[in-house]
Amino acid sequence: MEKPQGPHPVRLYVYDLSRGLARRLSPVMLGKVRKPFLHTSIVVFEEEFFYGGGGITSCVPGGTMLGEPDTVVDLGNTEVTEEIFLEYLSSLGESGFSGVAYNLFDHNCNTFSNEVAQFLTGKKIPSYITELPSEVLSTPFGQVLRPILDSVQIQPPGGNNFNRHNGPS
Repeated sequence: MEKPQGPHPVRLYVYDLSRGLARRLSPVMLGKVRKPFLHTSIVVFEEEFFYGGGGITSCVPGGTMLGEPDTVVDLGNTEVTEEIFLEYLSSLGESGFSGVAYNLFDHNCNTFSNEVAQFLTGKKIPSYITELPSEVLSTPFGQVLRPILDSVQIQPPGGNNFNRHNGPS
């Protein structure tokens, strides 16, 4: 059965990886209330796409071990076809979003979501998400934690690694 042509809704799924702990501890750590450990993904074409230490991955929306997102942000619609989108994801996986390129602060799921959102809708994801790493690192606590956190790779369990030959595997 052929999938309907656009426009296709594009949503940003936002997960609090600390399950509220970071929000409670952030006044002590950062001097203000924040959720510094956010994971994001893009939902389009009835699939959730995200990036982590395993590269680009997809699953049914809400299908990772993280469960349902804490927040869903409507990013608008896209006229990009699924075929073009999957080709785009393949090129991203080959050019800069492989698992080995992952870095918790500088090249992470939020970087991926922001880039994909711009490709699909021309819009960026909310700045409170993209600015979190620099905000955390600008604090004395962030500077102390950086050497430890630089070795952390986040890859929510559940989902399939993206395969350039046939889309999600």
